[in-house]
Amino acid sequence: MTAVTFTAPGTTTAEHELAALQREHGRPLFALLLRLSDGDRQRAEDLVQETLVRAWQHPEALHAAGFESVRPWLLTVARRLAIDARRARRARPPEIVDEIPETARVTADHAERAAAALDVRQAVKTLTPEHRDVLVLVYFRGASVAEAAEILGIPAGTVKSRAYYALRALRRVLPGYATEPR
Repeated sequence: MTAVTFTAPGTTTAEHELAALQREHGRPLFALLLRLSDGDRQRAEDLVQETLVRAWQHPEALHAAGFESVRPWLLTVARRLAIDARRARRARPPEIVDEIPETARVTADHAERAAAALDVRQAVKTLTPEHRDVLVLVYFRGASVAEAAEILGIPAGTVKSRAYYALRALRRVLPGYATEPR
């Protein structure tokens, strides 16, 4: 009894051969390419398809008289495609994604920084002159506690105490800018 093959309308013999290659060699190709793609299933599937396209483009390799099986040729093509894909990924810079990572620093724009500076200036004006002087010297002009104590003519402990209470008062006046100390 001879086997009868039915072809769907519009399909060619080449398409049938390609489908037969997929059925017969698809799983071993996928297994190899999955290993070579470091477990990336999508990349391995893409490379299997590319391997089969190469087979379709080179029918002479599929029908060579010297081969018992086309599988070694397919596996060689697949391995070379995987190597080329890996080299291409290494040669180009990493892709930039549209999403902002959770660990990315959010930088306020100029308007937000200007508004915050105005808020801080207004809040500093509500402090007593003693607290304001310490805060301006230590935090805005970068003086050390010892330098601020010398300039103001007060002990270093008093500078620390006034700075603490000044910051605490600012936290009350500027809710949302900082949390209350523990």
